[in-house]
Amino acid sequence: MDKKLVSMFVFYLLVGMAVCRGQSIKASAFDGIVVAGYVDRGGFTNFTGPNINWVKGDSRVILSALPSLRYKKDEGPTQNTFVTPTLGIGLTYAYRALAIQMPFYYNSKTATENGRWHVGIGIGLRLNHFNKPKTD
Repeated sequence: MDKKLVSMFVFYLLVGMAVCRGQSIKASAFDGIVVAGYVDRGGFTNFTGPNINWVKGDSRVILSALPSLRYKKDEGPTQNTFVTPTLGIGLTYAYRALAIQMPFYYNSKTATENGRWHVGIGIGLRLNHFNKPKTD
């Protein structure tokens, strides 16, 4: 994946969110979203960590760090454990209780592969949505 392309996308996303009227941009330590998905021939489970989010009504766009557990069975004579903790970054779109995420994880260099970023896809729940007070 081209690093310049990703950097430009994030920059334009943040600038676009900043100039919109009637919406709010804020930083948060935890947003209560849990996501499960697929990346690099394996799965992951993560929570949104420290983030910058844009909110309008019931919709949220979140750029965040993603503390994660990755699930992947390695092939070959040397193997990592099936479950490994890792940290990723990613974009999440949440509408009410539903969340869709595009995480980026970095696999470091090994004896057989160069280090590179991997893009995944995930779906999850925004748990804080269920704690909102009901208005009549």
